[in-house]
Amino acid sequence: MRWIWIDSFVEFSPGRSAAAVKNVTLSEELLHDHFPGCPVFPPTLMIEGMAQTAGILVGETRGFSENVILAKIRRAEFSDYAGPGDQIRYDALLESLDEQGAVATGIVSKNGDAIGKIDLMFSHVNSANRPPDLPDHQFVFTEQFMALLHSFSRSLPKAEESSHVG
Repeated sequence: MRWIWIDSFVEFSPGRSAAAVKNVTLSEELLHDHFPGCPVFPPTLMIEGMAQTAGILVGETRGFSENVILAKIRRAEFSDYAGPGDQIRYDALLESLDEQGAVATGIVSKNGDAIGKIDLMFSHVNSANRPPDLPDHQFVFTEQFMALLHSFSRSLPKAEESSHVG
């Protein structure tokens, strides 16, 4: 099972930046188990949502031809949680990109107010540099994932449709 912590992209500028949103609802099972009686969407999942947003941005720059792996969380600072009824926005900025990987920074907002800062490092994994314990095929940007990504891209504003996401 693949957990996706973004609902849609609201901006996508290939090779530069991306913004995605996540609407937190009580229908999500994790909210009932995390803190019984006080449902929250924890910062750990916001980090993952940012990693997914930035990882897709990184993957798109190389035509989704390689697996993009979160290599390191350099910084993750949060001042608040999110809960049912809140909208989380992930604003990712691609800082650098080379043959080995990428660096992205991001701001996490809740209902329009910044609540977190994240710096992430990604590695590109292809057949030439694949560690022996990883599969020898595309396991990040699978056909199923690309179909899901294509459905996200339909929600992009008209000005951003020139990107080749999906």
